[in-house]
Amino acid sequence: MTLQVNITPNGRMSLPVGIRKRLGLEGGGAVLVEETPEGVILRTVDQAVAKAQAIAKRYAQHPDASVDAFLATRRAESGE
Repeated sequence: MTLQVNITPNGRMSLPVGIRKRLGLEGGGAVLVEETPEGVILRTVDQAVAKAQAIAKRYAQHPDASVDAFLATRRAESGE
C-alpha cells in the first residue's frame, strides 16, 4: 500500500489512522526513521527490535559467535 502524506514546513507529518491502528500507535508513540538509498523507512520500535534480533540470530549460529570464542581469539592475538 502506498499513501501520500504531506510534510509541513516545520517537518511534521501525520500517519493515516488505519496505519497507526495496525502499528499500535493510536495514542502516539515512537517510530525510527531509516534513510536508505531506496528511500526512507519508518519502523516502530518493536519492529526495529525484531529486525535486530533476526540479524543477531543469524550470527549466533556461527561457531565463533560466543563470548568465550571471542575472548580466546583476543588472547591468542595478544600472545597471552
